[in-house]
Parts: sequence; structure tokens; C-alpha cells
Amino acid sequence: MNKDANISTVNRNGNAKTIFENNIALMLALVMVFALCACGGNSDPKPTEEAKDYSSMTLDQLKAELKTVNEGKLTIATSPDFAPYEFYSVDKDGNATLVGFDIAFAKYIADKLGLELEIVPMDFDGTLAELGAKKCDLGMAGYSPDPDRANLMNFSKIYYEGGQCFITSKANADKIKSLDDANNSQYKIGAQTGSIQSKLAKQNTPDADNIDLSKVPDVIAEVISGKLDGAFMETIVAKSYQAQYPEIVIVCDVPYEQEGSAIGVNKDNEVLLAALNLIIDEAINDGSLQKFVDEAGILAIGDKYEGLLDGSGKVPEADTAA
Repeated sequence: MNKDANISTVNRNGNAKTIFENNIALMLALVMVFALCACGGNSDPKPTEEAKDYSSMTLDQLKAELKTVNEGKLTIATSPDFAPYEFYSVDKDGNATLVGFDIAFAKYIADKLGLELEIVPMDFDGTLAELGAKKCDLGMAGYSPDPDRANLMNFSKIYYEGGQCFITSKANADKIKSLDDANNSQYKIGAQTGSIQSKLAKQNTPDADNIDLSKVPDVIAEVISGKLDGAFMETIVAKSYQAQYPEIVIVCDVPYEQEGSAIGVNKDNEVLLAALNLIIDEAINDGSLQKFVDEAGILAIGDKYEGLLDGSGKVPEADTAA
């Protein structure tokens, strides 16, 4: 008997093959099949969808495609310490209502989109962080469209044209008549933390002691008290405070390339950006935006609070006492 008989097979033609040879052939065949499958998966890629031109769509078309962070809602981050953009109007009983022309415009936008409005007050830095983390749809906090913020948000078109200025107190008005005068190591110059004004301070008064404070009202209070010798501020905001505090003096305009305010838009939402730009055009053309600005200016002269409310929705006692 053939010693190899126990490890051989016979095909239909009577040709003997060893089990070892059969296994090798089977393994090679399987390798070829897997290789072909793998190649086949990559050789015929799915055609990429052509990018849609949202800028050419109507508002109704955009609304049909619109998705938001919270379904059915338009979630907006704001910093209510920036009259007349956003702040609290306080009535005689101490009740605080969130107002300002950004707030009025936010309601207008939500109405045009057919969405429920959800406004989330927070510190200014927080609005930037929320947009960067894509936890809200829009940020409305008097943003200047600074290119340095482009990694955090997309910017709408300009909806309010304004400028920047430098302020001081009447007590310092004779000493500080220009930015050159303010650029002095003996002076303390203020701005809001994380704001364009903070950036302008570093650019225009690098020799001064530049100090950032978290809230605009704190900047104003320290200019009036003399703790700050001057500050950088958006012009419309400075004029709002000047109407209430005649001690404030606007020294000069401050050159800045990005004149005006834009709305920050979640970077994942190109549909919302396109819809928002259409709504801005409509609000400017129908006079609504100017109406919001005028009404906010009147409210800003009255009793107001700029900052965050306490857990019960009231003005914090420390601020009430002040």
C-alpha cells in the first residue's frame, strides 16, 4: 500500500492531489477573493453630492432645510451687559426684563423663521465659547466681525453700522485729548475682557497699563471713579452711558477696519447663515432695525441693570444696594 494513500484524494480524472496541495490552492483562492473585494470597495467610490448654493435660495426654501441645535427652537447666546444692545430694564418693583435692540431683533428673526426663541444670558466670553462648541445657533452680543474669531463662528452681514471710540472722565479731559496722550505708562486703560476693545487697547496704547474687566458697567464705573484713566468702547455704547453719566467724555474715534456689528452663526449651519442674511436685509429695508435701535436707546436711559441675574431671576442684592 502506498504510504501516502491516507493523505491523498482522487479527482474525477483520476489525478491524485495531496490534501496539503488542496489546502494551499484553497487558501490562495480565498486570498484572491478578499483582495478583489477590498479593491472593489475602493475602486468605485460613491459620487460626492454637489454643494448647494444656499445664497441663491428664497427664505421659504431655506426654512424647509433648516435644522437647529434644539429642534423647533432658535437658541441664542447673549451677554446682557452691553446697553443698548442687550441689558435688563428694571421697573419700579425691581422686576428685570431682558431688552435691547439685539433682543428685539432676535424676536424678529425667530418669528421670520417660524421658531420658538430661546435666549441664554451669559458672560461675553461664554458666548464665544458656546458658539465655538456649537451649543447654540446664534450669538448676539454686539460682535465685531473680527477675523480672529473666524475659527469659532461664521459672521452674518453687518446689521448695525457703528464705530469705536476712546473715553475718559471730565477730570482727565484736559490731560488726555488723544490716543497719543493716553499711551502713557502712568495711565490705566480699560476694556471688556475678550472684546474687540481689548484688542484695540493693546494696539493703540501699548505703553499704558491695559486692564480688562469682565463687564462694561465695571469699566464705566472705574473711569468715573478715577481708577481707570480711560477706556476703549463701542461708540453707541459710550453715548448711551454718556446720556446717563455726564462725567463721561468721548475723546476721539478709534480707527478699526471692521466697522459695524454682525451676528455670530454656528459654523455647522450654512442654511441658517443664508436665511439670516436675507432677514437682515428685510429688517433694514422695512425700517424694523432702526426702530429697534431707537427704542433700545430710550430704554437704556431709564433704570437698567447690566449683568447676570441671580438664581431666582432677580437683580443680585449687592448690585441693587450699589
